[in-house]
Amino acid sequence: MIEIKKDRKMNPMLLKVIFISIALHVVAGFVAGVITIANIVIPEETQFEEPPAVVEEEPPPPVKVQIKPQAPKQEPSQRLTMRPVANIAVAQIDVNLPEMDQSFTVSAGLGGIGGGQLLGGTRGSIGMGLSDVSVFGLKTRAERILFVIDANREMVTDKKGGLNSYKVIKDEITDMVGNLSAGTLFNVMLQDRKKTVLFKPQLIPAGSESHAQLVQWIASVNSDAEHPGLESSAQAKAPRLTALADHELQSVLAWGGNRGNETGFITQVALEQNADAIFLITGYHRGFENIIAPASDKQKRDWERLIATRDYKEQLAAHQLEVPIMQKRIDKELARMNADRAKKGQPARVLSQRHGIYSNAGELDLKWETRHPGHGPGHQQVESKDVIKYFKELNAELYEDKNRTPPSVNVVLFLAGDEVYRPEWKKQLDQYVRFFRGKNRVIRGEDEIKSARSSKGTRN
Repeated sequence: MIEIKKDRKMNPMLLKVIFISIALHVVAGFVAGVITIANIVIPEETQFEEPPAVVEEEPPPPVKVQIKPQAPKQEPSQRLTMRPVANIAVAQIDVNLPEMDQSFTVSAGLGGIGGGQLLGGTRGSIGMGLSDVSVFGLKTRAERILFVIDANREMVTDKKGGLNSYKVIKDEITDMVGNLSAGTLFNVMLQDRKKTVLFKPQLIPAGSESHAQLVQWIASVNSDAEHPGLESSAQAKAPRLTALADHELQSVLAWGGNRGNETGFITQVALEQNADAIFLITGYHRGFENIIAPASDKQKRDWERLIATRDYKEQLAAHQLEVPIMQKRIDKELARMNADRAKKGQPARVLSQRHGIYSNAGELDLKWETRHPGHGPGHQQVESKDVIKYFKELNAELYEDKNRTPPSVNVVLFLAGDEVYRPEWKKQLDQYVRFFRGKNRVIRGEDEIKSARSSKGTRN
């Protein structure tokens, strides 16, 4: 018989212990899982460190640095000085200032920079007194202008239109001066061979007062056939040349009555007037033609031998006896001609006096019975290239060495209608004005000079 075993019952106490052990393991596993997840899966929150405390420091004391501007470098030739206005000694100057209600400009014409004065000419100056200038169609623009008018009696000879033509010249210049800007400086110089007379001692401002004075001053010039040119003027004299005083050619220019010497002499006189533009209105100009120098020693010896000969002495004596006879012939012929002119309402005729009685006899076509045997030992000629070289040196001394530009020189050549003027003479004149960066114009006779006027319509 099979024995059936009966089930054993669990001890209750043991069961409780097992249950409690299982519960503790479950709790311990849960806690361990939570800690693992917290350390690995969930990142730590970002931690910000507290910034270090900022310690304020006092700034360093300010350092003052004084920067002195460098003094401008002055040209040695300027020699400018600064003084209080109240203490500046000003030379006596004839100044014509415009009224305060007029429009005017400050001229740079108080002197050349190179000469140590405050303001210079157009080139190298502030350029506030510029004027457009037009004289018988020759135009330029400048602020320091010199007009040189030939007053020699040859300018009023019959073939050139006489006194009437000369009045046209005076009107052209005075009209131009009247149309200059108030800030422009000007002067007028009358020239009779080497004698000159200036309107004012130096350039003066243009204006209504100075214009009126000029009109009055120039009105009497070549207005009377009995006193043409500067022949009766006590003020007229040959000025002394100052530049290149040690140069041999300077003394040559002042010597003798040759036309070339006179042209060179007057050119230098004009250049020494400190202008920007020069206008020469003349009845003779052949540019840089040959200038004559005194006779050589050989020429002087030959002359002494000639005048000691019998033939020379006899011819000279016969000629001198004829001189008063020729003068009477001249006076008679001139009186006859002027009587006829007066009936026609024409002014008296003016004869050239360049060579005195000899010029008069030739102009009236009166022949000598006995000619003069000779007036002197002759002369030496200076080549034109040497003359040009001299004027280059002159421009350098007067202008370029003082950081200024030499003035332009313009020539109006007034000839008689049928006066001979050879092509080589015109070429020499062209060369002359090119050298001075100027222009020239040849005008013939009364009708042409009237139609050539251009200053009246020029406005500034």
